[in-house]
Amino acid sequence: MSAISSAYENWSKEDLIARLRQLDQLQTHRRPPHEHPIKRHTEPFDFAAHPKRKIALKFCYHGQHFSGMEFQMTPTQLPTVEGVLFSALAYARLVDPHGGLEGCGWERCGRTDRGVSAAQQVVSLWVRSAIGDKELPSEDKAQLEEVSSSSSLEPSKNEDGLGLVGDLDFVGDWDEPPTNSGRRTPPKEPSELRYVALLNNILPPTIRIIAWSPVSPNFSARFNCQHRHYKYFFTSDGLDIEAMQDAASRLVGEHDFRNMCKMDPRKQLTHFVRKVKRATISPISNGLAPTTNMYVFDLIGSAFLYNQVRHIMALLFLVGAHLEQPSIINALMNTDPNSPLSPFRPDESAPSLVLTKPDYQMADPLPLVLWDSAYEDSLLNWQVEPDEQLSESSTSESKPGLSSRDLSAKLYDIMHSLYTRSLIQTTLDAHFLSVVSQYHTPSPRYLPLGAPGTQPIPSGGTFGYPLGGASYKRGSKYVPVLERPRMASAEEVNERWRLGRGRKQWERRLEKRAAYEARSGTSTPGDEATPSPSADVDE
Repeated sequence: MSAISSAYENWSKEDLIARLRQLDQLQTHRRPPHEHPIKRHTEPFDFAAHPKRKIALKFCYHGQHFSGMEFQMTPTQLPTVEGVLFSALAYARLVDPHGGLEGCGWERCGRTDRGVSAAQQVVSLWVRSAIGDKELPSEDKAQLEEVSSSSSLEPSKNEDGLGLVGDLDFVGDWDEPPTNSGRRTPPKEPSELRYVALLNNILPPTIRIIAWSPVSPNFSARFNCQHRHYKYFFTSDGLDIEAMQDAASRLVGEHDFRNMCKMDPRKQLTHFVRKVKRATISPISNGLAPTTNMYVFDLIGSAFLYNQVRHIMALLFLVGAHLEQPSIINALMNTDPNSPLSPFRPDESAPSLVLTKPDYQMADPLPLVLWDSAYEDSLLNWQVEPDEQLSESSTSESKPGLSSRDLSAKLYDIMHSLYTRSLIQTTLDAHFLSVVSQYHTPSPRYLPLGAPGTQPIPSGGTFGYPLGGASYKRGSKYVPVLERPRMASAEEVNERWRLGRGRKQWERRLEKRAAYEARSGTSTPGDEATPSPSADVDE
């Protein structure tokens, strides 16, 4: 397989069409062949011959075009974000494709599920560099210091009694002081590779590199992240926003969220306590929403369980539809019979004890976005391109090609074009809806139950409650969450996997752990059977 085909094999149909259009535009303004020679990869590339450095990449992507963030060993219906990004890095010869993700020390801030987007996802990895580590190796520093210390300002004497200073002692009698015009100009420090522009020229429009930062060798995009910020967008149609906000406020603090996530037996989790720092619902203002009834649910926490945000959002929708009370949140977090939760408010009764998760459907992934990944300011220095390209003297006239400022504007223009295209599509849909409304009437409004302007659900009739992303769960009868069948406990799910489908994988994991303990004489750090909370960031 050629390098070009390997770069495009994971692209979707829409991305390939967009790339062809971009190439057509470039072809129109292409220079003559003698002015713009085409560089081809003809010889094997020796990555060991080039310096490396560890960097962090900040990027955004539209989740609806991908089968999630994480690279998959088995074929997927859509490409994965990591698969497409790593292919671009390999095609640009920034990483060795034969080493894979492990070979470049790849770490991600969080794993997003299929359909979930990200505005500021972060990964850290080792890449090829034009300058590498600016610090000299320790042995070179020692040799340099030794040479410097052996040199002396005193004139060294030769056999004739005259040293170098003595031979040139007449220089002090010159009428004019010597100048530096005859000295060779010191070579200019090489600039770093333009990672942002380099990758964005290869990646499909649905993935955009925003910035990069140099980081220390021990930096981890996963473990150095202080908190993750998720946003879920929705309209207020058929929902009681005040009730939803009441339910959301009960999430703040440290709670057991085993009843608000999807069990992943491969992780063998036994600890489900997570800390939520913020949970609010607010209208979208500042002209960022095409309609006035658009709202956003903001959830900030140090780490999240698998599909935790979508499970929480599904419960908030049920509360907003008046199908559940806000106290359903407290009941589902009341999992320990030895330490039951107290009433959330004095006028409420004690929440029910829920040992295992009731069967309910999580919210749609389309409106969910990993909005931000927070780190200590001292660990990162986000930049678009190298510092010298950000200076005032760095212009298109002084340097061939696009300056950093031009590249930044180009990326902004691309994103603005996507935004404008979406607005046009929304306007078209609004006009189509206007035409349809002249001949058809909307369905009766049943939700929120009992709210002014709504109708009671007719006996034997069907209705749908929202799941987000304009999707609905339809039925003729609603069964309260606490009255639904309960799913297997975490202990049962974990044991079933260890003895069945995951038996070989679990045995290999135990062998690896035993080998480490025998080699080091200590237990495995971060026991894989009970990983630390920051190790399981998923959505």
